[in-house]
Amino acid sequence: MAIIDLDTLLKNLQPVLDSQEYVFCTVNGELKNYLVLNPLATFVETEGLTLVLTKIQAQSLGACTDSMFKRITLSVYSSLEAVGLTAAVASALAKEGISANVIAAYHHDHVFVPTDKANQAVQILTKLRGS
Repeated sequence: MAIIDLDTLLKNLQPVLDSQEYVFCTVNGELKNYLVLNPLATFVETEGLTLVLTKIQAQSLGACTDSMFKRITLSVYSSLEAVGLTAAVASALAKEGISANVIAAYHHDHVFVPTDKANQAVQILTKLRGS
């Protein structure tokens, strides 16, 4: 069952670092034109379609790979109605100068952080369990 209570979420927080590197890129056209890439996530904006792709997928598309990210999955079954988890995570990382791009999915939240700060970010998030 999805957890709503912030204290319970933080006590059960288990950040898991994905070994893949990811890129956020924007493309023109419809999603159906990019489904062959099997993007991890997509979002339609007025300016274009955002794709979250692995580094290899982005390179195959010719997308810019200057900004690389690692995904940290917050392995706690968080409710989409929970209040404060994103703020707690983003604030903890911001205090250490780490940007956090959060995508909330149905079962878990996923935090994308710069590749070079990923291990530090996992340590910070692990410490949230004891807060």
